[in-house]
Amino acid sequence: MNKHLLILGIRGIPAQHGGFETFAEKLAVYLKERGWRITVYCQESGSGAITETEWRGIRRVHIPVSREGALGTVIFDFKAVRHALGEKGLFLTLGYNTAIFNLLQRAKGQTNIINMDGIEWRREKWGAIAKTWFWMNERLGCWIGNHLVADHPKIKDHLATRVSGDKITMIPYGGDEVKSASVEVLAGFGLEPKNFSIIIARPEPENSFFEMVDAFSSSVRNHKLVVLGNFTPNTNEYHKKVMGAASDEVIFPGAIYDSNVVQALRYFSRFYLHGHRVGGTNPSLVEALGAGCAIIAHDNPFNRWVVGEGAAYFSDKQSLSRLLDESLADEQKIADMKKAGAARFVECFKWEKVLSAYEQLFIEWRPS
Repeated sequence: MNKHLLILGIRGIPAQHGGFETFAEKLAVYLKERGWRITVYCQESGSGAITETEWRGIRRVHIPVSREGALGTVIFDFKAVRHALGEKGLFLTLGYNTAIFNLLQRAKGQTNIINMDGIEWRREKWGAIAKTWFWMNERLGCWIGNHLVADHPKIKDHLATRVSGDKITMIPYGGDEVKSASVEVLAGFGLEPKNFSIIIARPEPENSFFEMVDAFSSSVRNHKLVVLGNFTPNTNEYHKKVMGAASDEVIFPGAIYDSNVVQALRYFSRFYLHGHRVGGTNPSLVEALGAGCAIIAHDNPFNRWVVGEGAAYFSDKQSLSRLLDESLADEQKIADMKKAGAARFVECFKWEKVLSAYEQLFIEWRPS
C-alpha cells in the first residue's frame, strides 16, 4: 500500500505564516505517527540548488526563490510542481491560486487532491488582474484536481456550480482546545482578564476592521479593544483610516506570532470580534471557539455555520455598537455564548476529528 503523501501550496513547516501552514504541520505529524511517509515543499529566500532536510521524521524539500511577494510564491509553486513530477505518491495541494501548474501533474497521471480554500477572487483588496487570475485558477482547479476539499458547506455549494458535488468532500479547519493560559502575558499589554476584547485578522476591508474599530470607539466603554494585525498607516490608506477611527481605548500591538501570547489574549478576552465577510471556515474563528471565547461576528452564512446560535451577530457599525452597549456587562449572556461556542467546537472542529477525516479521504484516493 502506497502511503506517501506530498503536500504542495504552502510556504513550509513548521508553521510560521498562517492557517494553511498550521494545518499542514498538524496533518503531517498526525499522518507520520500513523505510518505515512510525508513530503512537504518549503519556500526559501535566495538562490541555489534544491535541498532536503528532515523535521520530526518528515521530509522537507527546500526550494529557493530570489523574488519576494506574490510573484515569488508563483515561482515557488511552479518549481515545486515541476519537482513533484518526479515523485510517486498521493498529492495534496493547499489552495488553488496557481492551479494552472497542477495541469502538469494531471497530464502525467498523478493523483492530486486540492483543498480549494475560500473564494479569493471576491476579496476587495485585489485589483482586476489579480481577481481574474484567481477566478481562472479556481475554475481550473475544479477541473484539474482529481478530488476537491471544501472547508465549509457554503464553499462546497459554490464549487458544485463548477463541478459535480460528488467530486467534493467537505472537511472543516481544526483547532486546539485551550483550557488554560498564562495570565502573566497580559501585564505586558497593560490588560486585565475579561476587561478587554480582541480582534485577530489581516487588516483588510473585507474583514470589517474599520466598522469594528469605529463602532467600539463610538462610546466610552471603560473597556479595552486589542487589535492584532500588521498595520502600516504610512503606506496603507485603509490602515490609516482604521487607526484614525480608534479611541484611546483601542490598542494596536501589531502582528504577534508567538502562539502562547495570542492564546492567552484570546483566552482572557471578554469578546472575540470577527468581521470576515468572505471565505469559508476561518482558522482564527475556529481558534476562538477552541479558546472558549464569547464571539461577536459579522452576520453572513460562513460565520453562522461555524459558530451557530452561540454567537451574537452584527451587520454594520450601528448594530455592532448596540451589541456592545447591551452585552459588555451582561455576564449571563457571555457565559451562555461561551458554553454554546465550546459545544460547537467539540462537535465539529477538534483536530483529531478533522485529521481523521482527511486520512480516510487519502486512503480512498491513494495510488495502488
